[in-house]
Amino acid sequence: MYVVGLTGGIGSGKTTVANEFTKLGVNLVDADIASRELVKTGAPALEAIANHFGPTVIQTDGSLNRGALREIVFHDGAEKTWLEQLLHPLIGQWLIQQITVSQSPYCILVSPLLLETSQAQLVDCVLVVDVEESTQLERTLARDGGNEGTVRAIIAAQMSRAKRLEHADDVFYNERAFNTVAPRVLTLHNKYLRAAGVKQADE
Repeated sequence: MYVVGLTGGIGSGKTTVANEFTKLGVNLVDADIASRELVKTGAPALEAIANHFGPTVIQTDGSLNRGALREIVFHDGAEKTWLEQLLHPLIGQWLIQQITVSQSPYCILVSPLLLETSQAQLVDCVLVVDVEESTQLERTLARDGGNEGTVRAIIAAQMSRAKRLEHADDVFYNERAFNTVAPRVLTLHNKYLRAAGVKQADE
């Protein structure tokens, strides 16, 4: 299976680009879905999180209080490391399972942390969705609310734009008009179909 890793900073438009690939029949494997599935009520990882961080990270209905957990790990590097060491291997296993059962000629692994984790080892090429930092800020505030300082801190905590672009095999510059997204995705889709065909012929 040929795997394209799709990544980008917060507010870059990863979901918009990924959704255009699904319209072309491409299976998505989404690391954000993995992270939600693994901490559902009753999941072993959620129990481990509750035991480690205490009841403040659990809602009254037994589900994860994401906001409370985010506040803790955002301000405490050691706790962030603990959480990553718990979840990243589990997310990796989930992604591999989903890639294995994918039915399209190639699949897209969508992950904001593709390049910061071992997930990069699962992909054959890297597609970076890229925008200016000012656009990240504007889009994230419009989508999620919150305050500008928090969003700037999240951007600063992520891999830098320059470093992300260094790892890119393809760059989708997402500052252009929305009606240009689909035709540019189609061009990439045809490229990846050819790449998948070459790979399949070699196997």
